[in-house]
Amino acid sequence: MFETFKNFLIEDLRISPEKITMEAELASDLGINSLELADLVYSCEEKFDITIDDEELHNFRTVGDVVKYLEENK
Repeated sequence: MFETFKNFLIEDLRISPEKITMEAELASDLGINSLELADLVYSCEEKFDITIDDEELHNFRTVGDVVKYLEENK
């Protein structure tokens, strides 16, 4: 799941692969703003056929947080 999400970050947001780790913070380390996060969530919802509640977005601080959520809800 990590590799799939990493590819989203690389392809959709053009983030350098070496910056993407499980511990990388979405905002401070990767520079993802709220609009980009919303787009990323939408892409994940389509790819994995899941729905991510808006309230869950507040829990997504690191790449690992998103990966864990996707693994638990796919």
